[in-house]
Amino acid sequence: MGMLRMTLQTQLVLRALLEDPAKQRYGLELCELAGLPSGTIYPILARLEQAGWVDSTWEDPAVHEAAGRPRRRFYQVTQDGAEQARAALARAYRSRKQPLPGWATVHPAGSGGVS
Repeated sequence: MGMLRMTLQTQLVLRALLEDPAKQRYGLELCELAGLPSGTIYPILARLEQAGWVDSTWEDPAVHEAAGRPRRRFYQVTQDGAEQARAALARAYRSRKQPLPGWATVHPAGSGGVS
């Protein structure tokens, strides 16, 4: 399993999948959970699947035919993928927690700084 680029969009998809790791979710459901368009979600899911972090399965044809809608592809984070994703999200979070530059520091009123 290779390292994936932890873009903000990838992080949002991983968080959506990790919300309930045992649950299979279909693509448009993940779009809603992550707040991203399908054109962004599906390439990320393909990369996650290629890396072994996610497995996918197609819905039983009888189910979608009975519902009168297109067939859904379900995605679920793998056990190893969940561990890798949690570690990658933690690293991404830590890397964003940089100290504020001096000019961005807020000082209490009356101390001569920004109030």
